Amino acid sequence: MLKINELLFYISFFIILIGFSALINGLFLKFAKTLGMRNSGSSNNDETIIRWGSTSKPAFGGISFYILFLFSFIVAAFKHNLIDTQVLGILISVSLGFMIGLADDAYNTKPLLKFLGQVTCAVVLVATKTKINLFENDMVNIALTIFWVIGMMNSVNMLDNMDGITTSVSIFVFLTTLLLFVVKGDFNNIFFIICLGQVAALMGFLYFNWNPSRMYMGDSGSQFLGVLLAAVGILFFWNAEQSNGVSLEFSRKILAAVTVFILPIVDTTSVTINRLLKKQSPFVGGRDHTTHHLSYAGFSDREVAIVFCAIAAISMFLSIYILRYIEIWNNQAIVLFSSYCIVIFSILYYLTRIKRPQKVSEVVIEEK
Repeated sequence: MLKINELLFYISFFIILIGFSALINGLFLKFAKTLGMRNSGSSNNDETIIRWGSTSKPAFGGISFYILFLFSFIVAAFKHNLIDTQVLGILISVSLGFMIGLADDAYNTKPLLKFLGQVTCAVVLVATKTKINLFENDMVNIALTIFWVIGMMNSVNMLDNMDGITTSVSIFVFLTTLLLFVVKGDFNNIFFIICLGQVAALMGFLYFNWNPSRMYMGDSGSQFLGVLLAAVGILFFWNAEQSNGVSLEFSRKILAAVTVFILPIVDTTSVTINRLLKKQSPFVGGRDHTTHHLSYAGFSDREVAIVFCAIAAISMFLSIYILRYIEIWNNQAIVLFSSYCIVIFSILYYLTRIKRPQKVSEVVIEEK
């Protein structure tokens, strides 16, 4: 049971970090010049960087995420003294992801260099015991972990294509993890404070990122979030355990992970399928994401963000229910929750197959 003084500590910590996030991003916005500017029409590689919006805006959000992550990490370390090899590995991997994104914001690095950096993030996690444990064959688990980390880093990056989308979706994933801690009564886990800090950091940033946005998170933000979300997904969804420490059923863990990460998974899968059908590379960008097609269907940018928030909220409660409130996991449960994932994918993918309006230009750009 959480004591009153501990509850006050977490509430104060959360409120203070929201204030710090808003303050840091506000200062960045005031003094922004060129770092991470989007839609400026120039880069070191003489390529045009195009987002859904048409105006140039600073991309400093990722810097505030990382600053508050380090602050949360330090507070958690002093409060719980639970730093081990796995936690340090996540710190190193997340820091590397942030640096990869920051370099891309500043210098527009080559895709191969960025990919090698993502692979390194995944290898660091595996080497420090953060890996998916679904199969008896450890090589399969390692391969799946590397695929998951790289996939999540790119999925979060690709989803950051419209105001407030990635920020909101990430908030709900971290909130899901926090609620799992609350339900389990596990307030001494170092990731409780880290996730609480990230929700605060994202909420403070969302004030500037909600439509009409004044700031983007940049690659420093999307790559940072990609690694951290991938690690959280591994620890608390792919490797979910019962309250007594017994591993949950194979299919239950898969459905819990897919459900909570449904939006980035569906968006990346839909874009990849459509581009391959057109014989285009999945690694180039364009205005063909699920968010864009909701806009083509008549939703405003703000309504698109609200739709994604609603789906993310439903997915949050379903994933918690899957992991904590189903005593007997049977075929009916598998069919029910699989159907939810299939319906979400089918609706969003169907929208991407509807012909877009002629007035929308077929611009194809390199994915940032």
